Amino acid sequence: MGRELWLIRHGETTRSAAGEIAGWSDPPLTDRGRREAESLAARLEGQVFDGVYSSDLQRCRTTAALAWGEAKPDPRLRELNFGIFEKKAFTEVDPELYRQVAEFRSFEIPGGESLSIFRGRLREFVEELNAGKYLLFIHGGVIRALCRDAGLDRFVPTGTLVRLDYDCGRILSVEEGPADA
Repeated sequence: MGRELWLIRHGETTRSAAGEIAGWSDPPLTDRGRREAESLAARLEGQVFDGVYSSDLQRCRTTAALAWGEAKPDPRLRELNFGIFEKKAFTEVDPELYRQVAEFRSFEIPGGESLSIFRGRLREFVEELNAGKYLLFIHGGVIRALCRDAGLDRFVPTGTLVRLDYDCGRILSVEEGPADA
C-alpha cells in the first residue's frame, strides 16, 4: 500500500466570496463555508486515517474542526504565497502574471513564491508520510499542485473532496462541494 491522500478544500471564505486572493492571508469562513465544512462530516463518517493534517491557516483549521475534529496543523500545507497580490481582487492582478498562475506551469510572484518552491514544500510534507491513508484539510492551489501530475489540473470548488493515490499518481475520486450549501 502506498499513500492515499484524502484532500479537502476548505469552505468558502470572505475573500473567495468577494473574488479576492487569500493566499497566506487568513480570512474566516463565511456562513456558507461553515455549511460546506459541516456537510463533509457525513462523507468522512466511519473512515479511519493514519494521520489527519491541515494547513495552519484558520480557514483550513475551522473546516477540519467542523468536518472531522482534531487535525495537526502544518505550515507547509499553506496556499501559495501570492506576495504583492494578497488580498487583491483577481481583476487587479497583472494580466500576464495572472495567465501564468492560471496555467500553473512556471511563475514567480513578486514578494511571494515561485511554483517550484511551492511544489517543493508540498512534496517535502508528503514524502515524510509513511504508507497509509491520510486526510488533509488544505487549499485549492495545494490540491491542484498535488493532483496536477495525476491529471486533475484545475482549481476545485470550496468544500470539495479529492482522493489521490499519491504513489501511483492516480485520482481515485472527485466529490465537489455542495452547490446549495
